[in-house]
Amino acid sequence: MSSVPAPQVLDLAAALAWREAALAQGRRVVLTNGVFDLLHRGHIEYLHRSAALGDLLLVAVNSDASVRALKGPSRPLNTEADRAYALASLRCVAASFVFAGPRLAAEIRALRPDIYTKAGDYTVETLDASEREALLAVGADIRIMPFVAGHSTTALIAKGASAAG
Repeated sequence: MSSVPAPQVLDLAAALAWREAALAQGRRVVLTNGVFDLLHRGHIEYLHRSAALGDLLLVAVNSDASVRALKGPSRPLNTEADRAYALASLRCVAASFVFAGPRLAAEIRALRPDIYTKAGDYTVETLDASEREALLAVGADIRIMPFVAGHSTTALIAKGASAAG
């Protein structure tokens, strides 16, 4: 019987130590971030493709407060702790952490990822300017991953609301 590692949900200090250990081992870290409120096939395909670009995938999860600011008062549906745990439980995700602010620029500068991925509903030009500047400053390879059409949390929520109504 094989053992399954426990999901690694880290705080920022532990994520920085984790990154330093990966760097010392010569492992390439891929960083991505997002809300990941209701995991769906689009998320899973995106995370698998992101993980394939390096040795370890680290997922930064928007805090509950930042999700409310971005998506409105009815979101998130799942707490930040639950979203981070679900992501860290995926085989393709090495670890996750919750970030408090609306943007990830400070964390990018501290973590210095080798590669940064974002879903195909973004372009390098439409990334937040502070995040893009941080990525360029640390020399991260920015990759925009293919968007999986027909899969979105907003569409799932709307479908559930219409079915309930």
